[in-house]
Amino acid sequence: MLIAYIQAAMDRARYELLDDQPDTPYYGEIPECPGVWATGATLEECRAELQQVLEGWLILGLQHGHALPVLNGIDLNRATLPLEAA
Repeated sequence: MLIAYIQAAMDRARYELLDDQPDTPYYGEIPECPGVWATGATLEECRAELQQVLEGWLILGLQHGHALPVLNGIDLNRATLPLEAA
C-alpha cells in the first residue's frame, strides 16, 4: 500500500525547467503534498530527489499524525475511534 501511495503521488508530480538556475535547472513538486519539492541538474536527478523528499515527508507525517492526502483511494491516515468506543 505504501509503494502504491508513493507511486500515486509521483504520478501527480509537476516539473519545470528554470532558466535562471544553471546548476539545478529542473524543479519538481507534488501539489497535493505541501512542502514536497526538489531541484536537480537533470530531470531524472530531480525525480529521484523528489521521491526522497516525499518519503521523508510521509514518514514525518505518519509519526506526527498529520493529515495526509488520500491519493487514488489510498488513505494512510489513522482512523479515529468513535467516542463511545474510546
